[in-house]
Amino acid sequence: MHFTAFRVLMWQFLTGFSLAAGFWSVFGKTVGYSTALGCLVCVIPNAFLAFRLEATKGTSKAKSLVSAAWIGEIGKLALTVILFIFVFELVKPLSPIALFTGFITTQLSIFVGFLMHSKQETDKSNGS
Repeated sequence: MHFTAFRVLMWQFLTGFSLAAGFWSVFGKTVGYSTALGCLVCVIPNAFLAFRLEATKGTSKAKSLVSAAWIGEIGKLALTVILFIFVFELVKPLSPIALFTGFITTQLSIFVGFLMHSKQETDKSNGS
């Protein structure tokens, strides 16, 4: 997997689980694991998309890249919906506010991961 994609996924995972650990210690077990589940509902579909896009590395055809992006994004959306359904159906007790807080915080942390994109990687991607 491309190092930047791995870094973003790892940053999301660490952010979500740090938040979950903090919530667990302050608000208790239910809020803690609900937040952790929100993190996973975000990271797992994002990992699917990243792996799907990485599968096209070495392919120079634009059509196959666009196809992989569409399939990856549709799969990401489907996985997100399925995971939310599973969590709401199977996890009792659940704190929906903590679940969505974990999901949204983890999703927003992607921007921090992109900001951490190193100059060296940018130079390599431009062929410099």
